[in-house]
Amino acid sequence: MKKVVVIGMGYVGIPAAALFADLEGFNVVGLQRRSQRSGWKIDLLNNGKNPIGGEEPGLSELIAKVVEKGTFRVTDDFSECKDADAILIDVQTPTDDEGVPHYESLREVSRQVGKHMKKGALVVIESTVAPGTTTNIVQPLLEEESGLVAGRDFSLVFSYERVMVGRLIKNIVHLPRIVGGIDEESTRRGVDLYKHIVKEQIYPTDSLTAELAKVVENTYRDVNIAFANEVALICESLGVDAFKVRELVNTLPNDPSNPASNPVRDMHFPGAGVGGHCLPKDPWLLKYGVDTYGKFKVEPNVIVKSRELNLWMPTHMADLVEEGLTEAGRQLEGAKIAILGVAFLENSDDTRNTPSKPLYELLMKKGAKPVLHDPYVRDFDVPFTEDLNAVIEGADAIALVTRHKEYLNLNLNPIKTQMRTPVLVDGRNMYKKEVCEKAGFIYKGVGKQHS
Repeated sequence: MKKVVVIGMGYVGIPAAALFADLEGFNVVGLQRRSQRSGWKIDLLNNGKNPIGGEEPGLSELIAKVVEKGTFRVTDDFSECKDADAILIDVQTPTDDEGVPHYESLREVSRQVGKHMKKGALVVIESTVAPGTTTNIVQPLLEEESGLVAGRDFSLVFSYERVMVGRLIKNIVHLPRIVGGIDEESTRRGVDLYKHIVKEQIYPTDSLTAELAKVVENTYRDVNIAFANEVALICESLGVDAFKVRELVNTLPNDPSNPASNPVRDMHFPGAGVGGHCLPKDPWLLKYGVDTYGKFKVEPNVIVKSRELNLWMPTHMADLVEEGLTEAGRQLEGAKIAILGVAFLENSDDTRNTPSKPLYELLMKKGAKPVLHDPYVRDFDVPFTEDLNAVIEGADAIALVTRHKEYLNLNLNPIKTQMRTPVLVDGRNMYKKEVCEKAGFIYKGVGKQHS
């Protein structure tokens, strides 16, 4: 029986643990702190329940199955690492407002693993980190606490998940995997481990290259979204629909026969802001890595400016709300604003770095009375409700921030009668301007023509 310990029962750790626990010959223990914020997951998971809300195909059934089978359990006891063959570290690695990573959890977990792990163990960092972190921070802590030498007495790997809420299991199983070890033997052992759950190709490399691939992968997307957002602002200024422009740009075909001259374009969608755990922080981790461990100074100006633009988009949403209210003859101060969507991603409960929070705070600062609604979120550090009627009743504007399916086909005519002022601000291209205006709304949208 191969024992795997997965540290951190979040969006990455839970599906990874459940997938390994479903394998013949595997016994999996999840480790989770009994904190006030997350400790409740321990008992819930041990009862075969899924703590991740929203639509997550197959995960609830898989958790129930492996708990009933007796191959998966959760605890807060790090001594479970003492006989573990493989230890996966899936803890949060947030960045602060200056883009500096906070590795308190990663450092503490690395120390605890070092204290308890056995000789010959395979340790895998799945948490996203700045390039250079595995060998410069994690490895010394493991060696110091264990008295063992990495690459000789134990193996160390960085291998990141490409998870996305709404398709956690699918992405782990059906997307290619990058495995980077500190030496060839570590890489080999990492590849052998992931072969059990990954059905696509596994790419072996070194840990620094794998760390870079992770943050570059997400930074690429963040920069592309920022480009789409900037184009949206240009289109608004010129009186053109950015989504029509996007549609036309993307008509260029994909011709892989000559990669150097492939005409294909993939312009991303503009929107109310970028959220989630990865995209808002990975550009900063990339910058921090080169600032800290690079051999010479590099100024990633495109990356930094893109991140700043995406951070600013909730401010643009607030400006559109104020513009719509002004057109309706109402002031923003004292106006009730119904913000629809707390989660950053449609049909999920994931609120990490959601653009709804800065929008809420900006409107509060301007004297408005914003109220939040979400049908999936269970807990958030700003008050919200699941009662859509209560949010819309007497509202002066609706701000659509999240593309939840519940918001896609709102009946505009009765909603207009519930509102005090019929202003709709569309941050996700959910409604057509002409349809809303026909229903009597003042319509404003990211990337849409101004009236």
